[in-house]
Amino acid sequence: MAEIIVVTSGKGGVGKTTTSASLACGLARHGKRVAVIDFDVGLRNLDLIMGCERRVVYDFVNVIQGEATLKQALIRDKRFDNLHVLAASQTRDKDALTKEGVERVLNELADDGFDHIVCDSPAGIEKGAYLAMYYADQAIVVVNPEVSSVRDSDRILGLLASKTRKAERGERVREHLLLTRYSPRRVETGEMLSIGDVEEILGLKTIGVIPESPDVLNASNKGEPVILDLESQAGQAYDDAVARLLGHERPLRFTQPEKKGLFSKLFGG
Repeated sequence: MAEIIVVTSGKGGVGKTTTSASLACGLARHGKRVAVIDFDVGLRNLDLIMGCERRVVYDFVNVIQGEATLKQALIRDKRFDNLHVLAASQTRDKDALTKEGVERVLNELADDGFDHIVCDSPAGIEKGAYLAMYYADQAIVVVNPEVSSVRDSDRILGLLASKTRKAERGERVREHLLLTRYSPRRVETGEMLSIGDVEEILGLKTIGVIPESPDVLNASNKGEPVILDLESQAGQAYDDAVARLLGHERPLRFTQPEKKGLFSKLFGG
């Protein structure tokens, strides 16, 4: 039985696609058979971050409309044989997605033996986001530790609790909080909400804290999900988050300001 994981948020630009790509690669690195689907019809960024944009021939909408088979549209990742990408369409609008079509694709992936299906949701509460979360078993709610991002994510939690297939059956989607662009120093000076603040407001437990880092943008520009760079703190933090998702114990790292060394104190570095 495939586990369907939606990566969602209320606000755009918080790192959902980066998270989806890293989550998919991390699960694949743990030996899981993974498909990651871009639900952001009209924009399509997942294939860029996964580094397979030149290999897109057919997309998610082509499969839903019956213009291509799922096998034709799935792109096998060059790094992991057990990871496949289903790109979004750049030329259709979001009405091209249907609930029945999405269900058929998810069922076909499950029947094909995939362990995890990661749904990269568009921001907000429009149709693409609703369909990305409707069939979810688990949700990764991606939040920047600032007030507007947290407030918008609270609306997403309301939808997860009321507008999903699990909610209709009287069940709950398992929700996890992932904080991105976290700066312990800015938390210390009161410019940014702390982990505890966000957990208390949203009522969620943190599965990962991704530190603010230029490595994330550099990795995206190279078409290499940042989780593959285990020299970077962001890559290590995503690796920790995937391990926790799989039930492993990992302490939260990169949540305290780095202590300055003697030379930094003397010379103001």
